[in-house]
Amino acid sequence: MELAARLEPQSTCAILSTAGAGLDLSRNPATVVADSGVENVNGDVDALLGLGRLRRVLAQVEVTFSNSMVEAWWRSLKHNWLFLNRLDTLAAVERLVSVYVQQHNAVIPHSAFHGQTPDEMYFGTGPPSRSNSPSPAVSPAPLGSTKTAPSTAAPAFLSSPRALTRIREAQ
Repeated sequence: MELAARLEPQSTCAILSTAGAGLDLSRNPATVVADSGVENVNGDVDALLGLGRLRRVLAQVEVTFSNSMVEAWWRSLKHNWLFLNRLDTLAAVERLVSVYVQQHNAVIPHSAFHGQTPDEMYFGTGPPSRSNSPSPAVSPAPLGSTKTAPSTAAPAFLSSPRALTRIREAQ
């Protein structure tokens, strides 16, 4: 899948088709939770959904919950990684997103998973239980302190000791 230069409603069809191609949809269609944006609600997407392999549920329209977890992920991607780097070419953005997705899934521990990564949860490969306490790698600045110059340390999503250890092991 290539990054588009701008938002195109047809891009949603390509993304859904690619994602759906790897699913066993022989018994039940997969459910896609989306917001009501023009990229998700248009004639092209409606025609794709009409094939019966995928089912769209509009967040906060057809159900009471939202896609806030996905929105939080996008916000994290943008503010903790993309905006810290040069985004001068589509190739640079594609490379940066690829790194972040890999790190998010395989390296970064998540509090919602009790310190396990999404890969560990999905594949059942993580330790049986971990502490529910927050990571000691990040601590708030004392009250009254002033901001210092930006550091050359690893980006926020790579700042936990566990994440850095895994990256070193993978090299």
